Parts: sequence; structure tokens; C-alpha cells
Amino acid sequence: MRYTLKDYQAEAVHDVLRNLQRARDAYHRHDGLSQFSLAATTGAGKTVMAAAVLEALFFGSDEYDVEADPGAVVLWFSDDPSLNEQSRARIQAASSELDSRLRVVETTFSEPFRPGNVYFLNTQKLSRTSRLVRGAPDLGQEVVPGLEPRPDEVQSNIYDIISDTIRNEDLTLYLILDEAHRGMSARNGERQTIVQRLINGQGTVPPIPIVFGISATVERFETTMASAQGRAALPSVTVDSTLVQASGLLKDDITLSIPDEDGEFDTVLLTKAVKQIKASSDAWAHYAAQQGVAEAVKPLLVVQVGDKPSQETLVRTVDTIYEAWPELDNDAIANVFGEHKDLGISQIKVPYIEPQRVEDATHIRVLLAKNAISTGWDCPRAEVLVSFRPAKDRTHITQLLGRMMRTPLARRIPGNELLNAVHCYLPLFDRKTATNVAELLVKGGTSKDLDDGTDAGGGLGRRVLFDAIPLTPNSEIDDDVWERFGTIPSVTIPKKNVKPIRRLTALAAALAKDGLVENAVSAAYDHLHRALDGRAVQYANEVNSARQDVVTMRGQELHARMGGGIKVVPFAVSADPRAIEDYYRAAMRVLSPALSNSYVNHLTREEPDDDALLDANIAVAALSRVPEIVEGVEHEADTLARRWLTDTRIARKRLTDDRQAEYDRLEAMSTRPEPVTLVVPTAAHTDTKVRYPDGTEESLPTRRLHLLAAEDGTVPVEFESSWEQQVLDTELAQPGFIGWYRNPNRGVKESLAVAYQPEPGEWAALRPDYIFFSRSSTGKLMVNLVDPHGHHLADAIPKLQGLAKFADQFADEFDRIESVADAEGKLRVLDLKKHSVREAIRNATSAKGLYESQIASQY
Repeated sequence: MRYTLKDYQAEAVHDVLRNLQRARDAYHRHDGLSQFSLAATTGAGKTVMAAAVLEALFFGSDEYDVEADPGAVVLWFSDDPSLNEQSRARIQAASSELDSRLRVVETTFSEPFRPGNVYFLNTQKLSRTSRLVRGAPDLGQEVVPGLEPRPDEVQSNIYDIISDTIRNEDLTLYLILDEAHRGMSARNGERQTIVQRLINGQGTVPPIPIVFGISATVERFETTMASAQGRAALPSVTVDSTLVQASGLLKDDITLSIPDEDGEFDTVLLTKAVKQIKASSDAWAHYAAQQGVAEAVKPLLVVQVGDKPSQETLVRTVDTIYEAWPELDNDAIANVFGEHKDLGISQIKVPYIEPQRVEDATHIRVLLAKNAISTGWDCPRAEVLVSFRPAKDRTHITQLLGRMMRTPLARRIPGNELLNAVHCYLPLFDRKTATNVAELLVKGGTSKDLDDGTDAGGGLGRRVLFDAIPLTPNSEIDDDVWERFGTIPSVTIPKKNVKPIRRLTALAAALAKDGLVENAVSAAYDHLHRALDGRAVQYANEVNSARQDVVTMRGQELHARMGGGIKVVPFAVSADPRAIEDYYRAAMRVLSPALSNSYVNHLTREEPDDDALLDANIAVAALSRVPEIVEGVEHEADTLARRWLTDTRIARKRLTDDRQAEYDRLEAMSTRPEPVTLVVPTAAHTDTKVRYPDGTEESLPTRRLHLLAAEDGTVPVEFESSWEQQVLDTELAQPGFIGWYRNPNRGVKESLAVAYQPEPGEWAALRPDYIFFSRSSTGKLMVNLVDPHGHHLADAIPKLQGLAKFADQFADEFDRIESVADAEGKLRVLDLKKHSVREAIRNATSAKGLYESQIASQY
């Protein structure tokens, strides 16, 4: 793979491969038919995950512990040829191994399907008039065998090819349905859809053995497949949209702008949208210059019109855009209307462009569209939307916004919320309808009216803001506060299934690339080789026993005697080279392929002949079968990785954000919480009002001295409880108070995280609400971490215990670390700087009891 998969992507790939393995076994053992789905929100990287699955299916994978299927044939099917081409291009970009194996089924295709290839086919090519199916029986009609007409020069049609593939015992046909929800529902009284007939088979065409559906919304696919007789449903693979949001692949914020009163505001909001896209362009240009990148992101403005826009409407739209953006080039506006025609608007040519080409055609800065542009289309650089569709078309707007949610650089821009946002202007909407749109976008999922598979994600971290105001560094905050902010500690949140050896080798490669550790790669392998050498001596008896298991195949023979009785005779024979190779492949899954191969080279450096190589493979296989050795080497890898990350912490801050993102990923591959420091926020935005489901709204209260503030020096604050407000106001009134920061409740680098364990073996993040800054009478700058804490929640004790561990490690970095709760109408505080308080928390069974006990005090 050319890309490194996110954790959630790798886990989904693992689960998909397990399902495919089960499905293949069921088919070849007893002709069992199977189906399952992969459900992942728009922007989750479904095609990248599919590329990883295809690589492992064709070539095997030590990482996912699967062997190659030498007879695998994959038919990739969708209802849109442009979507097929987009998927093919993305798979090709993701995997160098698949370059020559991605084949488009043209209308003249007549050759047999060959193993190790992916064939792209779409619904249109299976229509009755298509040359690809001429001569095929109408699967809904009875046909006299042998009398079917054949197209010129074509010996077999696509159904013949599919049938032959299925009947070939050496092959396994896998059908991957892209956007699997589409084409699965026939109207009342209609025959099965084309895709249903393809799946289920009819007449002389057998059903396809294994069906794998991919979509953001798989309910329709699963409902239809459930009615297919004799087809087993394997467990669905579902990607948590919260994990996608946390990964940085999706934009965090959606700002909605709606008129406050009735009237004609289309040109007013369009002008405002043009100003926003210009400001966004300037911000991206500044960011590119700051990072030393030659080419900046070119954000796109999408203007959505009605189904039949008048020429007058189009002229007014284009004229308004050029009045607000006079320097815009004449070729910078294009359309993706369903008519597929170039337009002449206000003496400007507005050409048609295929939706999948918009992302790369960066000279296009304004795009005219109608409905949700196209199935599967997305454009990460699309950052501003103006929709002239009425409020009743809210599903169309939700669809299009869902297509605009990918981040342009496939990562967050640290410290700058404005570059992690999409802006939507709705001149024909009322507040109540817009609130419903906002709710759908935050919660994720799709409306029952949506038919394009759009799921805009959502989950923890997604915000929808109405008429957001920008926040910039507050001029009232002293410079030393900003300097101190960048040194405040936070921690990483450990992930599941961490592999310390792989982490160390990846870290070594990154450090070597950036010149931060001299000879890092060779140093890492030398360190691990010494660890293996030492433990091979330490656990010599266990290694010898494991070696005998590798080189000897043991079994039992059963001897039946006439007259009764069975004698069991054990036997042992030497393992052949193929069996030893299997043991070595198993070792690579434990120790990683890179370390296994390098250790073989280490063992054979003096005698690089075949016998020495075989002996080294046996040695590696034996070492991997001793748990104490594996645990010890993983510990050594983890220790060295943590040391290198600590030693290079300051040097890494000088790298570009793109390179730092790679180290963020490696830091997150930790077996325990590891220290990091906060990124200083430079730009943000926030709402000014709270909106209720009935459409009413109320202005949020404001406070001064926040690190990021509006032009008037205040920041709107939304409190979840009255005592959160009381805590803030109490701190603001303290002598020496100089500033505060509302800690974001999402996984961004400017948010302080405390790791805690809701269950043994699981990790989650507590993000304390407030960081307060004050100055002592002697002028010393003090940092205080204060968290209003609900003691009634089920995870209250684990969170307090996580905060106690954080205080154990970082007590000297803060003047106060406190947890405040409302106990019987009074605010009580636990001072976690005190060792006795932390000990009480570690042994507590009731959070409420802690706040009511003598270890707590009045706040």
C-alpha cells in the first residue's frame, strides 16, 4: 500500500478479510453462498480500505494474517461508469501492487476472467441494448437453448464469462458492490433489478458465490439480501463515524448562515460567500508559505441552484460573483448540470466538467450544481456552499454538504479551526429547518429520503455553527501566557492491538528521513537483534523445546486389532522445508516481517549459504514461539521508541505539519499514555446563540480574557450546567487572574487530554473543561487545571483515577489540579496536587462519596 491506513481502517480491513475467508471456505466446502457489508461514513476512505483488502486477497498479508487466494477473481460493480472510473483511479493510487490488475469491462470484452484481477462493470453495460449482453437470455424470460443470437465477432457474452468463472472449481468469484444501497429496490410489480439478477442468478446463470457490499448506508442492501434464499449473512463490518471524525479525515465544523428575517437575501449571502472563499484562499496561501509548500490548497465555492434555473437567475448569480471577485479568471467557473452542456452566461462561457475531475481542476474556483452532484463524488477543496434551493429540499443540501466533508490534506490543520471547516449559506431557509439539517449533520447517518448513500459523518467532535464569529488571539493576554501554553503537557490515548516492533521500525524510518537520529534504522535493528540474542540465551531451554516443535512433526497412529481394541502409537518425523516456511511466516506475523528478515541476515552474516539460511529461519520461528522472548523484545522496542520520541520532541516542532502528523500517528501507537505538549491555537470560530428544536434562539453569555476572542475582546460561552458557569465566574474574580482557555472537547492538538480506562484494557480521553492562568504577588505565572466533574455518571471514578495518574506525572507543571462537583447544592473540590487525595481516589468506589468526604473541601 502507498498509504498508511488509519487504525479504524486497518481494523475494518482485518474484519472484511476474515469474512471473505469464511465465505470462501463455505463455498468450496459445500457450495455455500454468502454476503456481508462494509458500512462507513462518506469520507472514511472506503476505497482505500478496499485496495488493502484486494492486495491481501491476491498476495496474502502477514499484517492481517491471511494467505493469498490464488483463484480470486473480483468483479467490481456500480450503477455509474464515472463512479467506477473514480474508484479504479483511487485504488490504483493507493496500491502499486494492483496497477496492472485493474481492468475495465468494455462493451467488446469477451475473454475469460483471470485470477488476480479486478474487473470493473456497471449497470448500463448490462442493459438489453448493450453489445456486452447481446445473445444473453433475458433472465426473466424462457429461452430455447442454442437459438440465442450472438453479436458479431463475439463468441461469448458477459453472462457466459461470469457463468464459466463460477463453474471453474479453481476460481472464486467475489462481487464487490460499490454504493451497495443503489439498485437494490425494484418498484412495485417490477422484476428484479439488474444488480439483483446478477447476484441471485437466473436461468442458466448461477448465483455469484460471495457478495461484498460497500456503502455509507447499507440498510437497503442488507434488507434485500436477507430475502435471497440460501445465502448466509456474515457479520456486517461497521466503521464508527466517531473514529472517522477523530482521524482528521473529515472537516470538524459546518457553519450555516441563514437570514434573520423574511426578504430577498440571495445576492447578499452570495456576496458574503464569495468573501468567505476569498478569505479561505488567503488563509491557505498563508499556511502554504508558512509550511514551505509550493502549491496551496485552492478552495472551491459551490453554488447550488434549482432543477430548472432561469437564464435570469444564472446571469444574476454569475454577475454577483464577479462583482465581489473581480480578479476571478474567466475560465474559473464551471457547471456539473445533468444536461452535460457548456453554458453561456452573462457573456462568460461556463463549461461542463465531469464531477470526478473537479478536485484536480484547480483553476476552477466556482462550481454551479443542481442536486447532490453525483453518486460517490466528493471534493475536499470544496469549502463554501451557497444553496438557492428552498427549505423543503433540505435533503439535497444535506447530500451535497456530505460530499464536501473531506479535509483537503487528509489531516487537520493544527491550531486553526477555520481551515478545518465548511461554510454553507442558505438564503431560502428558515431557522427551524436549518436546525433540523444541523441535527442530522452532527449525529451522522442519513435521512430516509436520501438515496445517494451520503452519510456526512458526525459524532464526537463535529460542530454545526450558525453565523459563526471568528476568534483570534486576545490582545489582552500577555506574551508569556502564550509561550507557557505551548509547554503545557497532555498525553496520547493508547490504541488497541498496538505492535511495538512495527512502531519502532516505522519511527526509525521517519527519524532517519528527517535527519533527527543518525543511522536510526540500523540502530533500531541492532537494538532488537541484541534483545533477541540476549533472550535466546536467557530462555535457552524454552528455545530448544520450541526448535524441536518446528523441525519435528508429531502425530499419532491408530492400530485396530482383530477381536477388539485400538492401539495408539505416537510418531515423529522431520518437518519438510515447506512446513518450516509456514512456521517462519507465522514468526513474521509475531515479530514483523522486517525484524524477522533482518535477524536472519544477522544470524547468517558469516555463513550466507542455504543451510545457514534454513537454520536461521528455524531459529527465528523458535524464538517467536516463546512468549517471554516476544514480550521482552516488544518491551525493548517500546522503550527505545519512547526514548527517541522524548529526545526529539523539541526538534520535531520545527518540522512541517505534514511531517509532524506522521509522528502524531506514531506517538498514538503506544501501549501506555505518553507525554506530548499542546499546540498553540491561532484561529477559531464559535456560535453566538443557542438554538432550540422549535426554531427559537437565545444569545449566549459572554466573558472576557479568553485566550481567543472576538473583536470586542469577549467570547460567547455555552455552559452545560449552572455550576460550570459558577466555576468560571469564581475563577475570573480571583486576585491575580489574567486569562483562561476553554479546553476543546475533541481530539485536536490544542486540546489537553487525560487518559483513563473505562474498562480494563480500554483507553479513553478525559478533556478537562478549563485551563486558568494567574499571576502571583511576586509576578510568577501560574497554570491551573480545573475540571467541573459530574459524579453521577458511570465513568466518574475511572475519570478521576485517570486524572490522579495524570497528576502523579505532571503535578509540578501546574499550580492547581482540581476536580469540582456539585454535592447536595454545594460546590466541593478535590485537590489532586495532594498525595492523600490521589490515594483516596485510587481506592474509591463512589465518586459522590469522595466529594462528600473530608478529603474534599468547599470550592
